[in-house]
Amino acid sequence: MGAGSDLVFTTKKGTPIEPRNLNRSFTALCDRAKVRHVRFHDLRHTCASLLHEQGADARMIMEVLGHSSIRVTMDVYTFVRLDSQRSAFDRVGDALRDINEGDGDDGTSGVPVMI
Repeated sequence: MGAGSDLVFTTKKGTPIEPRNLNRSFTALCDRAKVRHVRFHDLRHTCASLLHEQGADARMIMEVLGHSSIRVTMDVYTFVRLDSQRSAFDRVGDALRDINEGDGDDGTSGVPVMI
């Protein structure tokens, strides 16, 4: 190990980082930054989801994460953010209100549609 290894992150001596030490350091960074604690591995999900939301190609996301299959990337590591879901449901609600506000012959004009 040491200089010349193919490791991305190493200890000061160039050896592999012990997972518990990585988690401990990451927790300390979260504390200093005053951000919510998440598992270090969750950063992969965040990276994949942000790339996906920004329109990155599935193959590119797969390459960044080092997967051998696009299916794993898209099924496991990406999700639709809650604000995107809310936006979609708001559009459905708007469409239902537009339908409901029709000509008013049935006496229900302006009454919200319950789903």
